[in-house]
Amino acid sequence: MSPDLLASAALPAQPDSQTLAMPVVIDQVALARLYGEPLFALPHDLYIPPDALKVFLEAFEGPLDLLLYLIRRQNFNILDIPMAAVTRQYLSYVDEIRASNLELAAEYLLMAAMLIEIKSRMLLPPKKVAEGQEPEDPRAELVRRLLEYEQIKLAAHRLNEVPQFGRDFVRAQVYVEQSLQPRFPDVHMADLQEAWRDIVKRARLVQHHVISREALSVREHMTMVLRKLQGVRFVEFLDLFDVSRGMPVLVVTFIAMLELAKEGLLDITQADAFAPIYVRLAYTPA
Repeated sequence: MSPDLLASAALPAQPDSQTLAMPVVIDQVALARLYGEPLFALPHDLYIPPDALKVFLEAFEGPLDLLLYLIRRQNFNILDIPMAAVTRQYLSYVDEIRASNLELAAEYLLMAAMLIEIKSRMLLPPKKVAEGQEPEDPRAELVRRLLEYEQIKLAAHRLNEVPQFGRDFVRAQVYVEQSLQPRFPDVHMADLQEAWRDIVKRARLVQHHVISREALSVREHMTMVLRKLQGVRFVEFLDLFDVSRGMPVLVVTFIAMLELAKEGLLDITQADAFAPIYVRLAYTPA
């Protein structure tokens, strides 16, 4: 056997790096992990604050929340609460915080006093009521408040499960390079007014006038003049014209009057110069 083989056989085997990394205690469950390494025993110099392992009542939303927790934890019937057991447990919770936080305990002491009052009323004989009616249960008001609080708490829990912005999801943001985004000039109110005035000016330059031909009958207006003169003795010349109908109608009415005078159906008279002109029928209807 060579000298190198003898030397290696005499020396103990050196553990590799993987063997050194393994913990010595492998049959126990790790208490914690420190910097990624399992911790199987608490350090001797570990400092634990006195209040680190205490249960504070701040975890509850208030006295009703604590009372509802005690009832539901022990599966008590909320419609038939065992007041002695619940009051005893409630007072034990309140005593834990009276020494450290008296201001917080004051709110819970008020509920404790109410529980003791309800228990005392249950020990007394019930008040007499009318025949056929059941005596009032001292726990009825407390049960009503607990049921209402539980409904509101469940509704708040369901609302809390709805996805919320910032907690469950975030708004997607897309950054666009400013050089690629088109930049449009700003438009002010004065620019809009000037543009509107320009449009109105151009519209006036291209206006179209539609001239329509109104069909007017001289014979029809002759008939209208004769109807106005029937049954009256004289009609003033100006009253035979309807100025509101426009110039074409006035011209046709005047022509119709001249045609009637030409045919001898009208008499146009004037007493003196510059006196009013009167028109009448030149014949008597049969």
